[in-house]
Amino acid sequence: AKFLPHSGDSTLAMCARDGQIRVAELSATQRCKNTKRVAQHKGAAHKLALEPDSPCSFLSAGEDAVVFGIDLRLDRPANKLVVVKEGDKKVGLYTIFVNPAKTHHFAVGGRDQYVRIYDQRKINENDNNGVLKKFCPSHLVSSESKTNITCLVYSHDGTELLASYNDEDIYLFDSNHSDGADYRRRYKGHRNNATVKGVNFYGPCSEFVVSGSDCGHIYLWDKYSARIVQFMEGDRGGVVNCLEPHPHLPGMATSGLDHDIKLWAPTAESPTGLKGLKEVMKKNKRERDEDSVRHGDQYDTQLLWFLMRHMRNRRPPR
Repeated sequence: AKFLPHSGDSTLAMCARDGQIRVAELSATQRCKNTKRVAQHKGAAHKLALEPDSPCSFLSAGEDAVVFGIDLRLDRPANKLVVVKEGDKKVGLYTIFVNPAKTHHFAVGGRDQYVRIYDQRKINENDNNGVLKKFCPSHLVSSESKTNITCLVYSHDGTELLASYNDEDIYLFDSNHSDGADYRRRYKGHRNNATVKGVNFYGPCSEFVVSGSDCGHIYLWDKYSARIVQFMEGDRGGVVNCLEPHPHLPGMATSGLDHDIKLWAPTAESPTGLKGLKEVMKKNKRERDEDSVRHGDQYDTQLLWFLMRHMRNRRPPR
């Protein structure tokens, strides 16, 4: 769910597993007056992408491979911008983000290994399936290990792109590089297997990279050195999925399989010791290696969500 820019925090856009894209209007008392369905995907919709200065237009992406442009000023708000394909095969989408510096550019990721960038002004599906350029770590281009992208984000100035790969690592790309360019940085140590997991930049100038992990921890890497600088227990339920930095304060909200949302702020008076980090990293790597031997193919995401939810509900009360 996202607040639309310049709406006085009164207009809320949201997407869901039923594929519906809905908009809610909040009253002065912060109660919801009504919600309106503005688009419908034929499959789950995990992410919306805001246009930084627009209170009435945004993008959505779904597992049906469709990207909708949504303009709330129109009687029929949803316009199908592109159906994402690799050759003739549709690519279901988990994530979408608008470049904050070039708002006509947007990037998507999903059920294959490619980050795809499109230019809204010139999408011709007969020419390279409408793609402006694609990025992928070189060792994953021809990999047999069915990797996919669960989340991608642009940096604060749009010059960099982060992509989190399913049971692989997090990669940083230069968004200004030419088509097919390799990654610039790689961030390791976490585990991204069980759910559709997020990744984000942290800091006013995107100085850090932050991600949740299947081990229930939150990891912060220094963007330039790729070293882990913070490591926190974020979710007793076992998985941290969503991480959203505050727009201008040094705080962050996270959520996962627990039933609550956690707010974080830098309150420590001495440097963090990162106690236990090496053991957790080794465990994550060992389990990843074991899983890659057992099954190369990925589970269906809907089945995964059901299983994780079932396991979570079976836990005895604390």
